[in-house]
Amino acid sequence: MRVVIIGGGFAGYNAAKTLLKSVGEDTEVVVLNPTDYFLYLPLLPEVAAGILEPRRISVSIPGTLRGVRLVLGTATSVDFDERRVSYTDPEDREHSIGYDRLVLAAGSVNKLLPIPGVPEYAHGFRGLPEALYLRDHVTRQIELAASAKDPAERDARCTFVVVGAGYTGTEVAAQGPAFTAALAARHPELNGQKIRWLLLDVADRVLPELDKRLGTTADEVLRARGVEVLMKTSIDNAGEKGVTLTSGESVPTHTLVWCVGVRPDPLVEALGLKTAKGRLVVTTQLNVPGRRDVYACGDAAAVPDLTRPGEYTPMTAQHAERQGKLAGRNVAASLGHGSHGTYRHHDLGFVVDLGAHQAAANPLHIPLSGLAAKAVTRGYHLLAMPGNRLRTATDWALEAVTKRQTVQLGLVRSASVPLDTDSPELPRTYR
Repeated sequence: MRVVIIGGGFAGYNAAKTLLKSVGEDTEVVVLNPTDYFLYLPLLPEVAAGILEPRRISVSIPGTLRGVRLVLGTATSVDFDERRVSYTDPEDREHSIGYDRLVLAAGSVNKLLPIPGVPEYAHGFRGLPEALYLRDHVTRQIELAASAKDPAERDARCTFVVVGAGYTGTEVAAQGPAFTAALAARHPELNGQKIRWLLLDVADRVLPELDKRLGTTADEVLRARGVEVLMKTSIDNAGEKGVTLTSGESVPTHTLVWCVGVRPDPLVEALGLKTAKGRLVVTTQLNVPGRRDVYACGDAAAVPDLTRPGEYTPMTAQHAERQGKLAGRNVAASLGHGSHGTYRHHDLGFVVDLGAHQAAANPLHIPLSGLAAKAVTRGYHLLAMPGNRLRTATDWALEAVTKRQTVQLGLVRSASVPLDTDSPELPRTYR
């Protein structure tokens, strides 16, 4: 028997981990993924800010899931009648692999909106290439500003616009000022230079999807650091020299970070299965209706939320991880190992890292801020990470007592990380 899992993110990784514990040696567990690692996305802003090295949040799939067969590639289609998955490997060669059970956990990509100039000049924040690009890009802008003779050019290069005040955008904007301050401190030419960080969102408050108290805490921290928090505001258009806000204000800038949300991987639409809000329709047992051998979970699946009748579970890492575990359990049950379960999950709370000694958290729905929230936030991340805990904790300790490393490597350029991409985990290459 062979179980193929498309995707190695929170859902796919945990489905594979659960399966390994549940099935016997007669069942082969295959993970089809573009990279050989599981990416711990919640800490991606700390990579962009130069706090963590990228390998800290990249956990080896074959190294931590002993017994799993890793197949490097990007799924392109599925023949449900023949039970075969077609995929393209990193060298653009086409292959296919058969399955007895299939778990669709393809995840999500950057959400796009029809705003002029955004696809050309904005960059998303879903994978390591984008985080490394942003780290280099911000560093480069400060260095170019230091050598600029034109005050207007210097101001534009020292202006950074983040769109989207959800988890990711808020954390990127919160980490930004300390990072650019460390960069500017190396250049006497920038003494007295104003460095602007703007956070925009069409919502009426920061972190609109969370408890209002968490949003208020985040808002206060952002403003205290000089971030210009502009709610009920977005981008009207973007260009080479800057952006125009929906308020009519023109903001000269060379940096536009797009964190407005995510949409299911384009593979979902190509499958020809029933969808809801762009996600695969599944039962509460994560099975695709009419396909007893196919399961779906995570951002790719519209999982009924039994705690909120008539709605679907949000596209968050917390849900993806738990759905992955249930998908693994139910696939194993379909093969004669254990029993089926249904997905019902009450949120245990959320954590938002705001950089320095600040965070917003509500573990078990108890609102926290300041150092207490920071301790809970970092403790949660260390427990949730499937590997690299000691290395991550070491980087945090070094960041607290040493100067931040501030060099640009120039390995990922703008053209390699387009906003409209099916694979944010891979840089686009041209041959």
